[in-house]
Amino acid sequence: MLTYTLRRLLSAAPTLFVIVTVAFFLVRFAPGGPFDLEQPLAPQVLDNLRRAYSLDQPLHVQYLDYLGKLVRGDFGPSYVAIDFTVGEMLRRALPYSVTLGLSALALAIFGGVAAGVFAALRQNSAADYSVMTVATVGVTVPNFVVAPVLQLVFGLMLGLLPIGGWGDGGLAHRLMPTVALALPQMAVIARLTRSSMIEALRADHIRTLRASGLPGHVIIRHALKGALLPVISYLGPAAAALVTGSVVIEKIFAIPGIGAYFVEGALNRDYTLVMGTVVTLAGFVVVFNLLVDLAYAALDPRVRYD
Repeated sequence: MLTYTLRRLLSAAPTLFVIVTVAFFLVRFAPGGPFDLEQPLAPQVLDNLRRAYSLDQPLHVQYLDYLGKLVRGDFGPSYVAIDFTVGEMLRRALPYSVTLGLSALALAIFGGVAAGVFAALRQNSAADYSVMTVATVGVTVPNFVVAPVLQLVFGLMLGLLPIGGWGDGGLAHRLMPTVALALPQMAVIARLTRSSMIEALRADHIRTLRASGLPGHVIIRHALKGALLPVISYLGPAAAALVTGSVVIEKIFAIPGIGAYFVEGALNRDYTLVMGTVVTLAGFVVVFNLLVDLAYAALDPRVRYD
């Protein structure tokens, strides 16, 4: 297992290199620049700024310089927030994004698995059809539609929850963004769990357990272990969806996380801030995919990593 883990971490380096390269050139080829303001700067001032941030250098020189700094853990200065480096901004925003992402992931897993098992144990009943109907709606409705509806209903109409901000990080401020971010993935996990649980309950070893007269909760526990394998496999794409979804959710709910910085950096053409958020989010996805593979091996004894 240790050898496999080290090999996967080493293989992640080319993936991150490709992501950094593509993102670097895409953001540079986008129209506009970090110093293109509504009130144009004087040509001499603009030349001095470009020279100060090495933007007067050829593009390949800027790229190699950025790679060299990135290897040393230096994301560079922000072109817009001139008093801060990108590293300082990300360290300040990271706790908000990690808290929101982990909360949404936990809600999606536990809520989706519980709904899927509930539907599978009542296959073809009214409860089953109801759960699957709600799950289908949850898959088709994106979270940037769910979020304003939650704000309208629970924030403005009922006045139960704050419509934005993070406050002291309590449950009241975290509840709506967590639910809005988790709902689509919860719906997918519920559908996956239902289909895999139905298949697991029909397996030969489960029939043997039933014939042996074991209690129902013991049979469900054994069936669930096998039924969770497809769910574990899906957690990699789910993590990627939560990462990209948090960019929108953080902006809608005015949460000062990495997603908000990504949007602001893209709008302001703050090259280094956009690159810093892309690299950070890509690193989280790569690491989480590794954790998913290790969890799959822990659940399925037939899987061996050499």
